[in-house]
Amino acid sequence: MKKRLLLLGASGSIGKQTLDVIRCHQEELELVGVSVGNNVGALVDILNEFDVKYAYCINQDDIITTKYPNVKFFFGDQGLIDIVKVEDYDMLVNALVGFVGFMPTLEAINNKKDIALANKETLVAGGDIINEALQENNVKLFPIDSEHSAILQSMQGHRFEDIRRLIITASGGAFRDYSRADLVNADLEKALQHPVWNMGAKITIDSSTMMNKGFEVIEAHHLFHLPYDKIDVVIHPQSIVHSMVEYNDGSIIAQLGCPDMHLPIKYALLYPKHSLDFCSQYLDLTEVANLQFMKLDYNRFPLVRLAKELGTFGGNSGAFLNGANDEAVSLFLNNKISFVEIEEYIFNTLKDAHFKQKPTAEDLVSSHKWAMEHVDYLWANS
Repeated sequence: MKKRLLLLGASGSIGKQTLDVIRCHQEELELVGVSVGNNVGALVDILNEFDVKYAYCINQDDIITTKYPNVKFFFGDQGLIDIVKVEDYDMLVNALVGFVGFMPTLEAINNKKDIALANKETLVAGGDIINEALQENNVKLFPIDSEHSAILQSMQGHRFEDIRRLIITASGGAFRDYSRADLVNADLEKALQHPVWNMGAKITIDSSTMMNKGFEVIEAHHLFHLPYDKIDVVIHPQSIVHSMVEYNDGSIIAQLGCPDMHLPIKYALLYPKHSLDFCSQYLDLTEVANLQFMKLDYNRFPLVRLAKELGTFGGNSGAFLNGANDEAVSLFLNNKISFVEIEEYIFNTLKDAHFKQKPTAEDLVSSHKWAMEHVDYLWANS
């Protein structure tokens, strides 16, 4: 029987590659619903190709609803919640960018649907709440991030109690070789030039600041239930080793592959299979000149250290971190602040935040919104 998928963020980078995987595995996967934000053109293309039952876009469009009378449409903020409440799908694929992905994930879990997760913010802001819901509803969550997929693969066949630490690899982003002094001259065009991966603007900037790696540390904690002192980050410029697991006997199991997101998407959707298809790329190790690994300098990349510290605190700190980062990056993308000011706005916002140890989901939503608004307040009064 086919696995029925509801894909959020279908018009983004991960969403498009998820559609590729579905095309490759039509005998096993069926697309029953999608969300596309504002990209109505992409939605039309999807509806023309796939037999979709449910569709979401932000603004109501009477033309598209008339053209596709057999599709049930959802619109507006509530629509993104309502679409995951439909019953006839098996797995939610969350490829949304930003905190907007948190509540749909939680609602889908409470709807007893498995999750394939590419949305970092879900676990960074609300990992404790998500894990509690997973346990209560007896559903599974599979990571799509290449780093966490690599860790999951490297854990297969091994005992959890034998794990000494997780080693998350990081390309270092566009400014890996810049000193702190050099960052003063870092501009938007350079920040968007990732040395390895082809990603959306937001995640590319997060890679340049290394905030994405801080997020991944928090995600790893919630995914694999290890303390933060057993989760390390190393710089690996080639992005061939996607992450590693070190065991108590000194052995290290690593997952290697081409820097291609189709691979972790396939593993999440078809777990535990490693299926052959035309999406696959094969790594020729004889063409890899060398594999470099360097210690992460937490003074050079302070946002990674900050994420670890806030992760250890828990509570609503991740929601504050998410909100502050989202808005600071938005200001940078709109040429309103400099690259180095991204960090400054995040740190200054967190200094003013009121932390809560046992937040509700509604508290997390409020905390995220407050942090975004506070970044704007600081900018307006700078």
